[in-house]
Amino acid sequence: MDVPLAHLDRPFDYLVPAELDEVAVPGTRVKVRFAGQLVDGWLLSRADDSGHTGRLAYLEKVVSPEPVLAPEVARLARAVADRYAGNLADVLRLAVPPRHARVEKEPRDDQPAATAAAEDAPLDPRGWRDYPTGPALLRALTDGRAPRAVWSALPGEDWAARYADAVAATVAGGRGAVVVVPDARDLDRLDAALTAVLGPGRHVSLTAALGPARRYRAFLAARRGRVPVVIGTRAAMFAPVDRLGLVAVWDDGDDLHSEPRAPYPHARDVLLTRAQLAEAGALVGGHARSAEAQLLLETGWAREVVADRATVRARIPAIAPTGDDPQLARDPGAATARLPSLAWTAARDALRQDLPVLVQVPRRGYLPSISCADCRTPARCAHCAGPLALPSAGGTPACRWCARVAAAYACPQCGGRRLRAAVTGARRTAEELGRAFAGVPVRTSGREEVLTDVPGGAALVVATPGAEPVAEGGYGAVLLLDSWALLTRADLRAGEEALRRWLAAAALARPAPAGRVVVVADGALAPVQALLRWDAAWFAGRELAERRELGFPPAVRMASVTGAAEAVADLLTAARLPEDAEVLGPVPAEEGRERMLVRVPRARAAALAEALHSAAGARAARKATDPVRLQVDPLSLF
Repeated sequence: MDVPLAHLDRPFDYLVPAELDEVAVPGTRVKVRFAGQLVDGWLLSRADDSGHTGRLAYLEKVVSPEPVLAPEVARLARAVADRYAGNLADVLRLAVPPRHARVEKEPRDDQPAATAAAEDAPLDPRGWRDYPTGPALLRALTDGRAPRAVWSALPGEDWAARYADAVAATVAGGRGAVVVVPDARDLDRLDAALTAVLGPGRHVSLTAALGPARRYRAFLAARRGRVPVVIGTRAAMFAPVDRLGLVAVWDDGDDLHSEPRAPYPHARDVLLTRAQLAEAGALVGGHARSAEAQLLLETGWAREVVADRATVRARIPAIAPTGDDPQLARDPGAATARLPSLAWTAARDALRQDLPVLVQVPRRGYLPSISCADCRTPARCAHCAGPLALPSAGGTPACRWCARVAAAYACPQCGGRRLRAAVTGARRTAEELGRAFAGVPVRTSGREEVLTDVPGGAALVVATPGAEPVAEGGYGAVLLLDSWALLTRADLRAGEEALRRWLAAAALARPAPAGRVVVVADGALAPVQALLRWDAAWFAGRELAERRELGFPPAVRMASVTGAAEAVADLLTAARLPEDAEVLGPVPAEEGRERMLVRVPRARAAALAEALHSAAGARAARKATDPVRLQVDPLSLF
């Protein structure tokens, strides 16, 4: 039943009236009478008898005869709910889009889409030849086997085409595929690549941005077996596909893969669970490598697909830091300059060669943080103590938290009224570079407008991380500014995230010597070293080893319990935690609440999830009014 109460998270038996016998099939939406109310539910299975000894009620209604919940998806949803200490009803709400009655009544065509002629030809590994084990991966998919791979993409790689090749190999073997990407830009690239390889009408895209009718129409096309391939953002991770042969995720470290609604599943974990249950192949790819992907390799669950070092050296741009000793000897101001001479020279030389320059700036806006020009005290809002920001050169300071304008701001320490930049955003950077390189076009790509691609001529492109457009022929120079903003985040994944952002931007540059990458950071830092050598595998192994030593995910299983102090203590007291569980905290959380962490070895993960879910059910049965948020293996612990 679609009831978000942990103590009701189990199937209930009902009788099927004779008049509903033909339409009440497993997978359909139904309505039942429960506790005097009419509630929505899912018909999971039919049986001749029930183990319940009491009196059974009848189904009230079959909402639709369309069996939208596939048995494989139902099993997956139960496994995901157990994995994340959540309710099955919450997972099914993510797995099956809301019903659209008009779409269901549209004329049906249950015949599979026509097979493209190209599928009958021998499979061409194309770009997979650059990876020693790449062609073997495609052969395994074509032969109907279930290979599991972690792929490190080369710089400049057309990753969408490589994924299309893997999907085509799976389809050629008579099976289907599900591919999940972080955002709409990546989805558009993959959609074009699959259309070129499979032909039109052989796949559908699933994303929440489609709108109710188009999303439900695409979902039904997959559920009815009209198409063998589903691609999309995290909305597609539960997509129903017949004879599933491959699940794939691109850039699994992107936080867009994490569902913000309970029970907060991650697309990578859902797809890997699905591969395990369906005995399907799995492909986890990206320019960077997450600690979770590294764990798959170290446990032997997956195999590595990487290029040899000679190929990597031939494909990478020339990468240099600005904070190492040789650079500081030539330019002593490089330690404090926002745009050191090395970065300036790289941009100038690329523009002279009529090549575009990409400038990555971690902060959006104009001046997202300002301070007193006299004593350097950070400027804060007098009402809520939030940080003040300037929206433009002639704008008025305003609070980033409550949006109140501080037109008459005076420093509480020295009384000064002059303000200076504490943090420079992307728009201010574009303004400064436009003045420095007069006559050169300046484009920005960020929250307000995200560019997909740019021409190959001389231009400055200022982008926030994740919004970098692809340049025709590649960038002549890539400047990675304000590295401190990524490296100093109070986050377990700060170094991993910084390297992922840098590699994604550097991958858009031309190979050396035409392409150059300058990172404004100390060359001795581990993420910078990994960038210089283009060795994400080394950094992922180092990161996983450190987390194993410190007892952090994914080396261990950890859950966070957030809420009012009394509610958190109540839940943990009632929970029958494993004997080797370690309770950490409390630590302050948002809105005056507190957070407690529970840590167990990975072998005890199922026991931890069951204990927390049972305790949450007991609180719900007692009708506790103070909510508690449970999150297993949260992406950020601080």
